[in-house]
Amino acid sequence: MPSSAGPSIDTITEGGRVTQVGEGQEADESAPPVMTFGAPTAGEILAERYELVEHINNDSAGRLVWRGVDVVLRRPVAVVLRYPGGDSATEMLQAAVAASRVIHPNLVGVYDAIDEADRAYVVREWVDGRSLRELVAEGSLDPARATSIGNAVASALAAVHATDMVHGNVHPGTVMISDDGRVVLADARTDGADSQESDIRAVGGILYFALTGHWPHTEVPLRGATAGHGRAAIPDAVRDAGGAIAAPRQVRAGVPAYLDDLTMDLLDIEIAPPTSDVLAAELARLDVPADEQYLDSSGPLRFTADTDDEPSPLAAAGGRKVAIGIAGLLAVALVGLLIGISALGGDDEGPQTNPVAAPSSNAHGGDATQAAATVGPIKISRAQIIDPEGDRTEVKNADKVFDGNEDEGWETQTYRRSPNFGNLKEGMGVWIDLGGEHTVKSVQVLLSAQGASAQLFAGIAEHPSSAAGDSQLVADYRKTPVGRAFEEHDGTTMTFDGFNADRKYRYLLFWITQLPSSDGGYKLGVQEIKVQGS
Repeated sequence: MPSSAGPSIDTITEGGRVTQVGEGQEADESAPPVMTFGAPTAGEILAERYELVEHINNDSAGRLVWRGVDVVLRRPVAVVLRYPGGDSATEMLQAAVAASRVIHPNLVGVYDAIDEADRAYVVREWVDGRSLRELVAEGSLDPARATSIGNAVASALAAVHATDMVHGNVHPGTVMISDDGRVVLADARTDGADSQESDIRAVGGILYFALTGHWPHTEVPLRGATAGHGRAAIPDAVRDAGGAIAAPRQVRAGVPAYLDDLTMDLLDIEIAPPTSDVLAAELARLDVPADEQYLDSSGPLRFTADTDDEPSPLAAAGGRKVAIGIAGLLAVALVGLLIGISALGGDDEGPQTNPVAAPSSNAHGGDATQAAATVGPIKISRAQIIDPEGDRTEVKNADKVFDGNEDEGWETQTYRRSPNFGNLKEGMGVWIDLGGEHTVKSVQVLLSAQGASAQLFAGIAEHPSSAAGDSQLVADYRKTPVGRAFEEHDGTTMTFDGFNADRKYRYLLFWITQLPSSDGGYKLGVQEIKVQGS
């Protein structure tokens, strides 16, 4: 199912059992149990749909957290109940409703929010895994993994901020790492003091914590998990005699200078932070697999763009010591110059006051700094409706999915018998051609209604617009899925961002497998497809 920001699901492993608590933290051991009249019991079904299976815990706000099952869709859910409902539950319910409108793979999904006067409850995605706080308790993370987690959090915030909302509760307890490696952000709980800037600075706190095991409380206040809160307490950052926090490289060895600088810049209130989408793009660029961390053997490199060079996304946003070294280094690798990397290494023992990058050429003869291209819209060259099992009556108007008009798009016909295209065919899709190979960051698909199921695939070849050609295209493209599939998702926007940063893409297939109800049957319109990348 799609994910969106919502009340926190934080996991705690006890005796081999994975449990989840709300607000990204475990209730204080000294807190008395919450006794409520008419408290729920195992087996009770709420709203004729959500069966309560097991009382997991009480969060620090006194809310009851249950593991449950959606008996309609047969999927596990987390149910957070508050007593009483009514006015006292308004903030919780409003936050849940707002969060449910943002669909993103790195956000915990919110499925329902119900007020029954004597109690209110929020139903959300159940995540098997653990929080970043628990993960780091076993030891600080390597730079590559810390960068990957920071990238996921920044991407989630970019989706939230794109709707003019604020998350307001980013800290190690609300960053979840599922058992399958998915990183999700949970528990959006904004108030008047929160801002998009504070969200972005909190990403610096996440990077700092992942690298050092300490949280910079002063620079980024930690809501709901401050020092002294039972087992939820997180160690404060290491500080000098003047109270200034130590840089990650001063706390532990092996932190690259570019990541050290980026983290400290995000925490420095005197430096204007970039927007969340620009930060996500920069972290995606730096998110290189551990086995490709060429800097490890030669020491960290720090680069600044020359005045005539194209800056990295963060440099354009006003960052102080923005690293564009990795992109340049990978370009050098393309022409076999890794042998000379050690000659470019900086001093591991201290910051470089005047770092300079020697110019180098990439595989296309251009300046290496051009590898750090700014992420922006990619124009779709053409589109085609893919209908391998249909009568070809629905393959018209494909150009409407990229004409810039969200009020008019391509749509299926109305199917009467079932949401699975009347049981007449396996699915339909929209194939798009980007006109050339690109580094793709994300694809956003705007739909006419909620409740559709779909997936995104990538391919390397075109096929004729015919039943046979469409069948071959679907068979070929299904070998390369992009991101997670959406199943009966509760929004009208699907965002796919599981693209390989080291691969170029030209052909993509948005494949629909289930239609939402409409006009007395089942029907779906694709209003617009938007591609971001470089």
